[in-house]
Amino acid sequence: MLDILRKTTDVLFDSNRRFRQARLFHATRVALALLVSIALTTGIRIPHGEWATITVLVVIGGIQHHGNIRRRAAERGVGTLIGAVVGLALIVQQSYFGAPMLTYLLMAVICGYCAYHAIGKGGYIALLAAITVVITAGHGNQNVYDALWRTVDVFIGTAIALVFSFALPAYASYSWRVRLAALLRASAAVHVKMRHGFADAAEQRAAMLDLGAKLIPLRGLIPSVAKETGVPAAEFEEIQHAARVCVSALELMAAIEQESGPGDGDDPGIASALLALADALETGRAPAPAVSPAQPAVVPAPETGPLAFMASQLAAEIGRLRARLDRMSEKSGFPYAAR
Repeated sequence: MLDILRKTTDVLFDSNRRFRQARLFHATRVALALLVSIALTTGIRIPHGEWATITVLVVIGGIQHHGNIRRRAAERGVGTLIGAVVGLALIVQQSYFGAPMLTYLLMAVICGYCAYHAIGKGGYIALLAAITVVITAGHGNQNVYDALWRTVDVFIGTAIALVFSFALPAYASYSWRVRLAALLRASAAVHVKMRHGFADAAEQRAAMLDLGAKLIPLRGLIPSVAKETGVPAAEFEEIQHAARVCVSALELMAAIEQESGPGDGDDPGIASALLALADALETGRAPAPAVSPAQPAVVPAPETGPLAFMASQLAAEIGRLRARLDRMSEKSGFPYAAR
């Protein structure tokens, strides 16, 4: 029994498992939150308890990284509060004036205003506010008693969703490390393939498109990674730029290779340097032996020619990328130090 409990705990707190099975963890989190909402509202017989359950589904949203949860939690709370207050105000004016058309017009204007602000900064707050207005006020035909209970249900659902949002979250810093390592591994594979020659132009184009596809998601993780680690986002932007330069250099080298033939002055040490960085990012241990930040991680071959020149530029950029990662590790324990 204890062995089963230990294995279960290891699975739950294994960052790698949570990263690989993020959808499963999120689905389980949502299902448990739903059960808690149903049990709570049904157990103490809260009127219109189904709205708490609906709110859980609306609020808990997509998969959240740990570094992004606090901001999203604040946005959820503000959006829900605004929507509930506005919804109650609509019910009060309907009870006072008794003019359904005015209520419909006001609701349309309010939701249109929220939709206007839903595109851009603060969009999540505006979206939740509009949804909460409709949940609370309905079509204006609710009495104040029902509206108050719906408001209570919305806050209960929001509270449950926020609690479960913090339960076993995915870490953006871990995701960033694994994705950057995957990009470096793919770059090394492209470099090796390039030295032996691509089968045709289509294979080369597909390989380069794959590198671009692996590079793009890294930028979206930077704000959350910066919050989790305390490292300024500008430093991650520098690493993003270095990775982009490496991909661009590989594209140029592949184009030159078509003209000059495979392996023309190219340095095989580039692939091993890329793989060493990828291993360090995945395992949480700095690659050894360490090199001076002022020197490139790879010393290019002394041949001449355009491909050899591009290889030397790529080697130097890999050295700068490693130096940036080394400095970040020394200052904050990231990214080589496991978190």
